[in-house]
Amino acid sequence: MRASWYDQFSDSPDALSSSRLERMVVPVLDLEIGGEDFITMAGPCSVESEFQLMATAIHVRRAGAKILRGGAFKPRSSPYAFQGHGLEGLRMLAHAREETGLAIVTEVMSEIDVPLVAEYADILQIGTRNMENYALLEAAARSGRPILLKRGMVATIADFLRSAQIILDCGNPNVLLCERGIRTFETALRNTFDAAAIALLKQISHLPVIGDPSHAAGHRELVPALARISIAAGADGIIVEVHPNPDKAWSDGEQSLDFAGFDTMMHELKPWLALRDQAGASEPEQMEAAR
Repeated sequence: MRASWYDQFSDSPDALSSSRLERMVVPVLDLEIGGEDFITMAGPCSVESEFQLMATAIHVRRAGAKILRGGAFKPRSSPYAFQGHGLEGLRMLAHAREETGLAIVTEVMSEIDVPLVAEYADILQIGTRNMENYALLEAAARSGRPILLKRGMVATIADFLRSAQIILDCGNPNVLLCERGIRTFETALRNTFDAAAIALLKQISHLPVIGDPSHAAGHRELVPALARISIAAGADGIIVEVHPNPDKAWSDGEQSLDFAGFDTMMHELKPWLALRDQAGASEPEQMEAAR
């Protein structure tokens, strides 16, 4: 990494690549995020019912997902929108893990809720609105659970890394950086997907990077393309929203894939993942593969 990057991001030293820090591989159950495998996290925006969640969990697992996402506590733009089932949603997520073996990632919104959510979840998600909620970051870090840190919707890369540094300072090395799109002057999409940020983070940081094509696009028909872009930019995985019937979803239905759409996306990602694996192989392995 060039010296100017160290100068530019000098207040986040433990989040940066260096000779003293190996590339971070985050263990989650029997998974390793940031290693050789590309990890797909998939599931509904909100946990609505046992049937909805279990049907989704079984399907995404069969299609290749390794982690189930689902919101038990939901930060919503409108106070009248569904805010999540809370504890009952966490219990449904835990039951889905028991039945499918999928790890669980879910959002925690308050430092008060960290012990409760950490009891049920394998990964704690810090949402875009809370990226700079330092009290929450510190409490989540002290839980010992891996943290999926989403980039703030108006955050610079420096802002993003400073929040990661807060978690690292609290003694928790298991941080996943998530690029979920930022707000720009463009209004056609929900957010602007900053693929360059993924490429940059893979250059300057030793932490795994996850792409979120669902929140970046805001429209389900664009999610597969942005998932492919995530791979091309060097992401270690993606997190996507999937629902049995997106048009009936209680939240984020417009950007959620149905089961057939998720299957198609996962199939179309295979050649991109093959290219990724080939690029990451050693020179002798590449020569052998070319024969």
